Amino acid sequence: MENIERIIKSEKVYSGKILSVKLSTVELPDQKYSKRETVLHDNAAAIVAIHDDKILLVKQYRISVDKVIYEVPAGMIEHDENPKDAALRELEEETGYRANSIEYLTEFYSTPGFCTEKLSIFYAKDLKFVGQNLDEGENLDVVEIPVDEALSLIESGEIMDAKTISSILFYDKFNRGK
Repeated sequence: MENIERIIKSEKVYSGKILSVKLSTVELPDQKYSKRETVLHDNAAAIVAIHDDKILLVKQYRISVDKVIYEVPAGMIEHDENPKDAALRELEEETGYRANSIEYLTEFYSTPGFCTEKLSIFYAKDLKFVGQNLDEGENLDVVEIPVDEALSLIESGEIMDAKTISSILFYDKFNRGK
């Protein structure tokens, strides 16, 4: 059984600095109609960076959840930039570290129920500190946490960011110890 929705009409109803919203009318498989809201968001890259057997995380206040949360370094892929270069750029900007070795881990959609963003995840090691270069208005703290402690923070619910949870678990399952 194919459950494909056919777009009848779409219009952009909002355009902002980092996202737009599209409202679509769709025809459902049973020939009924419905509305779909889609957040149009550029793709992003994130990086699991290991330094001295510890994972580099950033602690950053996020107004959308009104709290400081742990995250892997990440950011949007700029125009004409490839995901690997974006991950390396974000690592250096946010943590001050440059990676001598980087590997692709995986990619996934962040929230495919309503958003177009796809995240590419990388693993970096052999890091050298070269100095942090935060974007204007960006405020964060860099913390180095043993991987087992990061896994405990996921289990306890202290790490709640989906890309961070996915990235750390993927690294732990498929790359740790290699």
